[in-house]
Amino acid sequence: MPFNNTNKKDKLSNFIKEFFNRLLIKQILVFVIFTGLLFTLIVNNIAPEKISVQVGEFAPKDIRATKDIIDKKTTEDLKKEAMEKVEPRHRVDPSIQVKVKNEIRNFFNLVYNLSDNEKDINLKMIEQESLINITEKDYMTLLNTENKQLQKLETYVYEIVNQIMGTGIKEEEINFEKENVSKIFNNLEDIPKDLKLIGEKTIKQTLKPNRFLDTETTKEKRMKAANEVESVVIKKGQLIVRQGEQVTQRSLELIKSTGLLKESSNFDYKIILGSILIVIIFELIIIGYLYILDKEILKNIKKITMLSIIILSIIVISKTVYNISPYLLPVSAAAMLISILTNPKLSILLNFVIVLIIGLITGNDINVVTMCMIGGIIASIGVIKTNHRHNLFIVGFVVGLVNIGVILSFGLIDDLGFKIMLSKCIYGMLNGVFSAILTIGSLPLWEGLFGIITPLKLLELSNPNHPLQKKLLLEAPGTYHHSIVVGNLSEAAAEAVGGNSLIARAGAYYHDVGKLKRPYFFRENQLNNVNPHDKINPNLSSLIIINHTKNGVDMAKKYNLPKVIENIIREHHGNTLVAYFYHKALNSDNSNLIQEESFRYKGPKPQSKESAIIMLADSVEAAVRSMQEPTKGKIEGKVREIIKDKLEDGQLDECDLTLKDLNTIAKSFLNILIGIFHERIEYPKLDLSELKGGV
Repeated sequence: MPFNNTNKKDKLSNFIKEFFNRLLIKQILVFVIFTGLLFTLIVNNIAPEKISVQVGEFAPKDIRATKDIIDKKTTEDLKKEAMEKVEPRHRVDPSIQVKVKNEIRNFFNLVYNLSDNEKDINLKMIEQESLINITEKDYMTLLNTENKQLQKLETYVYEIVNQIMGTGIKEEEINFEKENVSKIFNNLEDIPKDLKLIGEKTIKQTLKPNRFLDTETTKEKRMKAANEVESVVIKKGQLIVRQGEQVTQRSLELIKSTGLLKESSNFDYKIILGSILIVIIFELIIIGYLYILDKEILKNIKKITMLSIIILSIIVISKTVYNISPYLLPVSAAAMLISILTNPKLSILLNFVIVLIIGLITGNDINVVTMCMIGGIIASIGVIKTNHRHNLFIVGFVVGLVNIGVILSFGLIDDLGFKIMLSKCIYGMLNGVFSAILTIGSLPLWEGLFGIITPLKLLELSNPNHPLQKKLLLEAPGTYHHSIVVGNLSEAAAEAVGGNSLIARAGAYYHDVGKLKRPYFFRENQLNNVNPHDKINPNLSSLIIINHTKNGVDMAKKYNLPKVIENIIREHHGNTLVAYFYHKALNSDNSNLIQEESFRYKGPKPQSKESAIIMLADSVEAAVRSMQEPTKGKIEGKVREIIKDKLEDGQLDECDLTLKDLNTIAKSFLNILIGIFHERIEYPKLDLSELKGGV
């Protein structure tokens, strides 16, 4: 039973290890941790300090707006005032005027047909059909009036109706207009008084309101007037309530709008959600770039972790020095580090992201954001060809000059004073220097912690004063000089086929450091004709030779050489056969017990262009050096023969060199070797005394 429990625990432990060793899980963990830390940085810096205050209480301190906000109450009051100033809109209904005129026309048509014999019938008809009431007296007046005079009266009635109803009559104006009708008729002189009275009566009985309130138009005009009122904006930094002043309902609403009021909920979900969204957007941009253009970095957890730490560190440092001066933010340091440790393109992208995040945290000062953006781009590009650490100071100085240029540009636009511009320019220059110091100081840390090999590191490894190089020179001088030549060959060939020439040269310098354990067992270090292999059997000789790669790896770890150099030491012989001792063993008495595998290097085969090139250069240099009277033809033949043998032996199967690359490498080797092993002129022996006598 205990055995079963132990077995289950082991299975669970193995499952957990396998689970967390998966690349995707590691990537997700880094993503989650980075998101959480970056989100915390942003929220803690953009979320304002909450204030607990109520209407009627006194403000504990000056309360200012943390952002531009709208004063809703004042704005609403102004809108109401604007709406009240808009006069109500009315509309005239022309159909009513038409109906009135039709009634009048109908009345006069009936009048024209009056007859004395049918007086009662006519009166009744007029009342029924025209809806105009007239008395018997009016009837007799109309009966005794000539048609010509009646037509004049009708014309006046129409004109008066047109005049009054043309502009429209409101309900409340009807009585006034009827009185106005009487005044108009009183002023008429060419018709009798009794006809005037009938005309007045006709108009007054038919006159109707035809001008009504246009509710929709009025509402529309008032809404338009309200919309034209500009919102009253409380600007960021503007005082809302002075310390000691009583808080009003209006000021409380403003405090609440600016996000400063401490309410029952301690979380501002809008800020939290917005911060998470902006962090995820930035991360998706970076991940998308890496997925499409640089998958190798995306697969390298160490590099992803390193980039995350650099970004977070620079944001924290920038927030700290912001209190001294916003023009001192060392964003260029991140740009230089990322450009050196990865590549300039990624550095420029991340520079944009870092600057935008810092701008968000520090208040979006366009002058500072622009300066950091441009300075970061210059820094990313400036370190591309940097071969020495002290050159980073030059890049920092250039960044400082660019910063000054940007500061002067904005200073002239904003018409700043001389002293203010001078102060900002000093901080701009210090920015570049500070960034360079940060880069130089922290670069070894990133290289060591994350195993990143940079051009600067490779150049340092190529320095003859490196302890391991000095040891190689003193204890195995032949191997040292052999490594120098192999380095020259490898560097030229790597550059010719698009490999990393610095890795090729540094790798070549250290590829044979394992020979330091037993230097005199290797031909190039034997200064006399004494060969220790003559005294031991081929199996032991082979073991000593083969073990120099293993010993080299151990020495690389002891001296903390980068992983890429360690791989070159391990791979530069692949699983090549130690042919000389193998054939020597075959000719011995125990040849039937000889196994070829025991005379082969343990590999692995070269996995990179640089390892394969160093393998070829190593073999070529040793072979050509041992040639008697080398000529160009002999050297070329030997170079191509060695490359062909390595290819046929399968040593180049696992690297990405093409046949075209191998031809290019052969030509590159040939150019270097001919310069080293050129034919020398045999000078004749001259007798100086004879020469003098001849003179």
